[in-house]
Amino acid sequence: MKGFIMKVRSVVLISVISLVFLAGCAAPASPSNSNLDPDVQYTMDPDQANNGETYDESGESTFIDVATTPISTFSSDVDTASYSNLRRQVNAGIKPEGVRIEELVNYFDYDYPAPPPDATHPFNVVTEVSDCPWNAEHQLAMIGVQATRSVSTEGNNIVFLLDVSGSMDDENKLPLLVDSFSLLVDTLDDNDVVSIVTYAGADKIVADSVPGSDHATLHSALDGLTAGGSTAGGKGIVTAYDLAEKNFIQGGNNRVILATDGDFNVGLSTVDELTGLIEKERDSGVYISVLGFGMGNLKDATMEAIADHGNGNYAYIDTIGEAHKVLVDDFNSTMFVVAQDLKLQVEFNPDRVAQYRLIGYDNRRLNNDDFTDDTKDAGDVGAGHSVTAFYELVPASASGDYFSVAVRYKQPGGDTSTEVRFPVTAQSYSASASEDFLFASSVVEFGLIVIDSDYKADASLQDVTSRATDGLGDDPDGLRKEFITIVSTYEDRFG
Repeated sequence: MKGFIMKVRSVVLISVISLVFLAGCAAPASPSNSNLDPDVQYTMDPDQANNGETYDESGESTFIDVATTPISTFSSDVDTASYSNLRRQVNAGIKPEGVRIEELVNYFDYDYPAPPPDATHPFNVVTEVSDCPWNAEHQLAMIGVQATRSVSTEGNNIVFLLDVSGSMDDENKLPLLVDSFSLLVDTLDDNDVVSIVTYAGADKIVADSVPGSDHATLHSALDGLTAGGSTAGGKGIVTAYDLAEKNFIQGGNNRVILATDGDFNVGLSTVDELTGLIEKERDSGVYISVLGFGMGNLKDATMEAIADHGNGNYAYIDTIGEAHKVLVDDFNSTMFVVAQDLKLQVEFNPDRVAQYRLIGYDNRRLNNDDFTDDTKDAGDVGAGHSVTAFYELVPASASGDYFSVAVRYKQPGGDTSTEVRFPVTAQSYSASASEDFLFASSVVEFGLIVIDSDYKADASLQDVTSRATDGLGDDPDGLRKEFITIVSTYEDRFG
């Protein structure tokens, strides 16, 4: 391990192996058949909008005494669905539900340094400590993990598993789904193979092992989809994995992409039944991504569980612009795993920290002995992706290191984890926080307000806007500016 760069941030450059993964995809292009406005916002009656939606409302972490419990362990989380779903709800005038603060934070890119292609480990770790914006008596610690951007592969073996049941018969469901997958199709080439499976009352193979370069065939298959019938998703999942295993590319990206509103109602339909099926399939080396569509009966909890139990990730598509972000702009980080089962364990120094609270990751917390248990599943991190976590700290009286961070991960497809550990020293603190810290902490503060956290203290929307503005940085995609607009809209509608 190399030494720290002790400025405003403490950066540990952890070496990286040149990993051979995915994806020589052709340059992305906009689908010629897209009928949807990139900026269109879908709406419905706020009184009816969330009536059929289900969310897993896990309880918040409390403050924990370092003297008795100095160690905190959690799984990485690269899902982003909660942010785009919150955006949809706010824009539709719906009080947000299902808010997971870590997914709000991890929706955005940060200027963390990526490791070089010849490094030993596939990520860098960045830490920063500053004053807590919503509680003057506390401090706030940021931990960032930045994955390597180095990606190469033998090709993509992708199965589109598409829900065409009657519940998908809305403009913001199947039509948006078709246009979204058309974006991805236009990036594929001769190194790729695509199959398409649909499911409603029964599953159907619409395209079997089509070369990625055959865009016309794939577009035709997508354009011919219609919605109707019940939702027997379990059978579709089995068929999709069978096709992915049949076309398995050694050294390639083998993945099922499930697109649904999550409303399974025939056959295997409960969360336990579906996750049990997914767990049986995940040992095949085929990963799963879950894309949520629609409003009014969105089964967020089901889709998150499928992704979590299937070595996958979960995103919510509310516009064609979001589809472009997930399936084109962020395709590497969404689809191509470079660090599998990545876990973090933080050990606090009782001389420096009296109490701590992990913000978010409420359904990602692990028992401390899970950290070294290689059979315990955790989140996977894709190429170029970053994972950010915040701890709110109650300072102790003495000086010294704040805490140490240990990270465990496996090589993709591996069974044995590697551990990397480093300290976070007193030099990690700065009263002048970085732009990334300013912006990310403003997202955290907004999340605390939206969920009406017991720990929001003096949090305010005005402070959120001010600090987010100070932390805008370059913002090439305008996503940070959009966040400020969402905060303003939230304030106008919900105070």
